[in-house]
Amino acid sequence: MTDLPTQRRPAASLLAVVAAFALGAFCVLGFAPFDRYFAVWPAPTLALGGLFLLWRRSATAREAMLLGLAWGAGFFLCGVSWVYVSLSQFGGMAPPLAAVATLLFCLYLALFPALAGGLFLRWRRNTTRDVWLFAGLWTLAEWLRGTLFTGFPWLAVGYSQSPPSPLAGWASVLGMYGVGFIVALIAGMFAAAWRKPAAWISILLLLGLGGLLRAMDWTQAVGAPVTVSLLQGNVPQSLKWDPQRLPLSVETYVRLARAHPATLTVLPETAIPLYFNQVPRDVLRDLTRHGDALLGVAIGTTDGGYANGVVALTPQLVARAYTKRHLVPFGEYPPPGFAWFFNFARIPMSNFTAGPPRQEPLEVAGQRIAPNICYEDLFGEELLGALPAATLLVNFSNTAWFGDSLAQPQHLQIAQLRAIETGRVMLRATNTGMTAMVGANGIVAAALPPFSVDALVVQAQGRSGLTPYARWGNLLALLIAIGACLTAVRRRKN
Repeated sequence: MTDLPTQRRPAASLLAVVAAFALGAFCVLGFAPFDRYFAVWPAPTLALGGLFLLWRRSATAREAMLLGLAWGAGFFLCGVSWVYVSLSQFGGMAPPLAAVATLLFCLYLALFPALAGGLFLRWRRNTTRDVWLFAGLWTLAEWLRGTLFTGFPWLAVGYSQSPPSPLAGWASVLGMYGVGFIVALIAGMFAAAWRKPAAWISILLLLGLGGLLRAMDWTQAVGAPVTVSLLQGNVPQSLKWDPQRLPLSVETYVRLARAHPATLTVLPETAIPLYFNQVPRDVLRDLTRHGDALLGVAIGTTDGGYANGVVALTPQLVARAYTKRHLVPFGEYPPPGFAWFFNFARIPMSNFTAGPPRQEPLEVAGQRIAPNICYEDLFGEELLGALPAATLLVNFSNTAWFGDSLAQPQHLQIAQLRAIETGRVMLRATNTGMTAMVGANGIVAAALPPFSVDALVVQAQGRSGLTPYARWGNLLALLIAIGACLTAVRRRKN
């Protein structure tokens, strides 16, 4: 096996740390909304390739961890700093405290690439096979970030490969983490062996197979398309929970429902800031005047608590409910030992009760709907329990918490990967954006401008069947990543 040239230095230089930080920041350009302006999907590959080279030049595991931490700090501070908006502008936290909390949160997320860097230095052999170790460790670190303490997989690099990236097709087989593995693998190949024809052949094969997978139709259309009206009320977050402004929310959504009739009307997360049993019946009749409706609303529980839910309504006001299963720590419930946090942040309805992990799809308008609320759609494997029964996926969100930031287009990009993974149309009804329909191929078919009061009326086609990813979830991607790492460890012991 050909050895790679090795350059050793006693410690990470300031220049290397700055370069790692800059590479992490550059990686953010590979995500929405920058795809509006130029082809951005190669940016994460280049950013990870640069990190691979920095790790190879590292002398110790501690040095590689520092560079991984710097890369992650640049990545998350530039990519998810919108958390500051929710804490300071809408959460009522003092700006200095909100800034410190955001910094600590981003540094926590940066620990995962730091961990991958330390293990890479311990297990590497200075051979071309190190690219597999790099891809395996990167994937496992991202999976751990998306799992530990309920997980936060936002900005996992696989999301950056939404269409038109040729790698998007891999999501139907390996899921988002598998796509991230391939991005890291290509990055390592390019950085380590860019002069070798074999590396280029391997890269082209991965890109070509991804393109072929994108062309495959894993699921089938079932029944006739249904007309859906996705309502976007654009109710300011600062006014949403003001009792005196409650009529504003109600009147806005009733007016939109009347003006945009459809077989199915969909209102976003907590569209009407009341418990469902408090919503006047004449309002419910107005919302179901032309057909069935899906209403994002708080639902009282039998123990006196409340859940973040979706209620399916017929014109006869027959109701069935879905309650959110995967709650947002600090936003929807206080993690154990962190009740003090809410002394600094004033977040309305911040102690929801989680719904049961398995819930049947909601049957409305001749479809079987699998709802997911807000950031539940970050957890692709958790959506698979509704398959193959569900014919449509619908996301209900209120990203007004994050203002005019990167959060909204990033969230839409996440929905694109979920659609490919499941082979289902993903509908999104949001308060401020991005309200959209994503086709089963991951392409955004239609979307409303953010921060507008409007309705998006679409023809949504239900689908049946299962993609390979829907059959085995993240298992195959994790086995590939673990296998890559174990191969490196075994070779090190020989």
